[in-house]
Amino acid sequence: MPLDPMPDWVPARRREIGERIRTVRRDAGLSQVELGERIGRDHKTVHRYETAISAPSLVDLLLIAHALDVPLAELVR
Repeated sequence: MPLDPMPDWVPARRREIGERIRTVRRDAGLSQVELGERIGRDHKTVHRYETAISAPSLVDLLLIAHALDVPLAELVR
């Protein structure tokens, strides 16, 4: 059952993860479109993850880590 209201640290962590995805993507020289193509999602989804509008699923985090050739822990530390 979801927590209501959501603890304050959850949105903050989601923003941190989105910022890490953006940083690693840029370091890899990829656009949002290119990362989206690599993980089978559109660029709008990548944008929503990076800006913390929505949270990536565990599967999407695994796909992103693989596409960017980084350990999953680097994205969610």
